[in-house]
Amino acid sequence: MSNDARSPIDYEEFRARPEFQDLKRRYRRFVFPLAAAFMLWFLSYVVLGAFFPQVMAAPVPGFVNLGILLGLLQFVTTFGITMWYVSFANRRLDPRTSALRAELEEQERSAADEGSDGR
Repeated sequence: MSNDARSPIDYEEFRARPEFQDLKRRYRRFVFPLAAAFMLWFLSYVVLGAFFPQVMAAPVPGFVNLGILLGLLQFVTTFGITMWYVSFANRRLDPRTSALRAELEEQERSAADEGSDGR
């Protein structure tokens, strides 16, 4: 990825900074295991439905079977993971992201001020 010719900031250098690397590491440590766990959960649901329909047809208390219950739990899991990620991002990622963004914006303002002073 190359830098924008109009931008005075070296984004490649900024990406290599420890603060940015820590932010990416925190994101990956949360998202990748959670995504893998959800994909495994979803794949198990599909495999059960495709190869073990008798298991999915097993009645559970009430007027539903195990397949319906597991299908509804897919939605519950999706919403739960989304809420968990939003909470994580608000607490752990967004403050660091805001600080890094403010620093970049300040660098751009300073560079723009220097450029306009040289006219």
